[in-house]
Amino acid sequence: MKITVFGLTLSSSWGNGHATPYRAILRALHRLGHQVTFYERDVPYYARHRDFLQWPYCDLKLYESWDAIRSLALAEAAESDIVITASYVPEGARIADALLELEGPLRVYYDLDTPITLQRLAEGDLEYVRRRQLPEFDLVLSWTGGDALVRLAREFGVRHVRPLFGCVDPDVYRPVRPRTGLRCELSYMGTYAADRQAKLDSMFLEVARQRATSRFLLAGALYPAEWQWPANVQRREHIAPAEHPALYCSSRLTLNLTREEMAASGYCPSGRFFEAAACGTAIVSDWFVGLDSFFEPGQELLVARDTAEVLHALDRADAELMHMARRARERTLDEHTGYQRAQSMLAAFESARALRGVNMQAHLQTDLQTKVLASLQSVSQDRAQSANQSRAQSNLKMEAA
Repeated sequence: MKITVFGLTLSSSWGNGHATPYRAILRALHRLGHQVTFYERDVPYYARHRDFLQWPYCDLKLYESWDAIRSLALAEAAESDIVITASYVPEGARIADALLELEGPLRVYYDLDTPITLQRLAEGDLEYVRRRQLPEFDLVLSWTGGDALVRLAREFGVRHVRPLFGCVDPDVYRPVRPRTGLRCELSYMGTYAADRQAKLDSMFLEVARQRATSRFLLAGALYPAEWQWPANVQRREHIAPAEHPALYCSSRLTLNLTREEMAASGYCPSGRFFEAAACGTAIVSDWFVGLDSFFEPGQELLVARDTAEVLHALDRADAELMHMARRARERTLDEHTGYQRAQSMLAAFESARALRGVNMQAHLQTDLQTKVLASLQSVSQDRAQSANQSRAQSNLKMEAA
């Protein structure tokens, strides 16, 4: 199939969790024989941190504004089997309006931030999607499952919704040799988010303060410049995906933290989960409903709620952590790669296409019934008019006689 995607970014993983899952899925789609074009708004902050310089498995098109490429992009989209727009795409709502007018391709919306989108849509339309647009898509794909899927159907009128969780490209994320400059007891990789900061303070920074002789590493963008970090915490604003395996494999344990809005919805695994697991690194995570659908707590990862429980995780024996990490890696390669997500995506396309066919068939049937009824009414009106004319003529004849 020919698939055209309008996404936040493919070229840079700086400050976002979209780029690496897109890369994993698009590489898998290419290997499965599909042709993908990805449109990305060329913004300065991604241009300064571009870490995807070769893209042999898709056609990446950077553009300055929607108006600048509208005609060309819509022509390509019209010739596609599938057109996708996604969360946080600049001018995404305008793009969606144009894509929803296309009758040929299957029209898909992919939200990689579903609980956050739904909460903000309750307050008004967003730059990247409008509330009224959601029911118009043939398919909505959600990064999270659980409550988000229920809300999309019941509150927002989405006709066909499927989960499409985070994933990993095992060609990129795999065990490598530890790197001296990255060695640490506990690492955390994540962009700054206000609704995640309390967890970071409790489960990472306070842990570092209490383990002053151990080394910690925090990688992520957008943290306030004026913040003071514990002396034993190494800060990296950005580590390119090619270096992620070295970071994970240099960490005795890595931490996963979930944004409050995502955790409240549940079934919301970060792509970092699967990337760390694919590298064979032990994971300690906060809890959210549905976590045990992806990894088995106590067997494939550790769950913690506060400083004490993270410290307890760090006290585990190396052999125990390594055993847990091996099990998590095996499960990740079996269930959570870009290939599995690409297969899920293709199955969702087929399901939506079949449903669209039923809806179109129902529409055509209704349209046909309407036309037949109108025709019958017209015939009836003609007959009535003819009968009235006959009666009028008879009356005139009788009056004349």
